[in-house]
Amino acid sequence: MAIVDVTVIPIGTETPSVSKYVASVQKVLRKYQEEGKIRFQLTPMNTIIEGELPILLEVIQEMHEAPFSEGIHRVATTIRIDERRDVKHSMEYKVERVTSLLNEE
Repeated sequence: MAIVDVTVIPIGTETPSVSKYVASVQKVLRKYQEEGKIRFQLTPMNTIIEGELPILLEVIQEMHEAPFSEGIHRVATTIRIDERRDVKHSMEYKVERVTSLLNEE
């Protein structure tokens, strides 16, 4: 199980707003989630995806392609992968663990 932090940045948009490109990327993620292959969470600055690494890499490639299908000619995508093979922890578990440590103080 891996958790991936992904940011897809369309370059050369007509306006400073990129929300329509974010929406097209989210549609890709929604499709994979409906198929039961991933779970994801949109944040104000990126998207967090959880699943098996080979599937996540497939998803990331499709995410990267989404702005091109919207007419963009250049896209920069950043990826950060956290994979732990000794145990399986969800996105929520990682946050809950830190929160519980803060509450112990």
